[in-house]
Amino acid sequence: MNCIIIDDESVSREILTFLCEKEPDLEVVGSFSNALDAFRFLNKEQVDLIFLDIHMPGFSGFDFIQTLKKPTHIILTTSDQSIAIHAFDYDTIIDFLTKPIDPNRLKKAIGKAFKIHKQEDTTASELKSDKGDKSQFYINIDKRLIKLNANEVNLIEAQGDYALIKLDNQEYRVHSTLTKIFEKLSPDSFFQVHRSYIINLHKIIDIQDNTVLIKKSVIPISRSRRAELMSRLNLI
Repeated sequence: MNCIIIDDESVSREILTFLCEKEPDLEVVGSFSNALDAFRFLNKEQVDLIFLDIHMPGFSGFDFIQTLKKPTHIILTTSDQSIAIHAFDYDTIIDFLTKPIDPNRLKKAIGKAFKIHKQEDTTASELKSDKGDKSQFYINIDKRLIKLNANEVNLIEAQGDYALIKLDNQEYRVHSTLTKIFEKLSPDSFFQVHRSYIINLHKIIDIQDNTVLIKKSVIPISRSRRAELMSRLNLI
């Protein structure tokens, strides 16, 4: 894990750099006396953690956080303990250190940062692994990622700019197209029978004329797709 230090006091930067370099898995990749130089660095480099002084002339630490384009975990450093309450207003702030910095307290804060970083790496790895696995996929509902097992999906219905994903006892309305959703599904199990419907072939109850019954839903079959649908079924 790497980090940068932003503090207008040179002595504070040197002390914090010295303490951080004692951590074998933490690398200090930059030390800055002002926010502008830090911004220039962050526009080019990826940083896992920022040690940020709150009281800097002309541009406070909180001003700096609000202008960050990319969220980065931050540990605040300041000699003013009263400012700590404002730290709870920012999701990116993971800890708060008062000056002079206690080495043991710093070690604990870095340990917290390592734990969060590891959890995020694990989650990112799982998402990357799941991306190629079409037995499951994720949907975004109210800023939450919900994992769905593809074999539990009965059908997907287009509804304007949205799609309704129907399971046995649950349904989800997501902002997406059928084309985009179909790319996440296995063509061995799913088939688009109509411009407005994708069905799970394993959930078919019966087919009559130009309709297919899935659960209690009667789904239309486009004439142009009926022959291909029949060829996909294990007919006797």
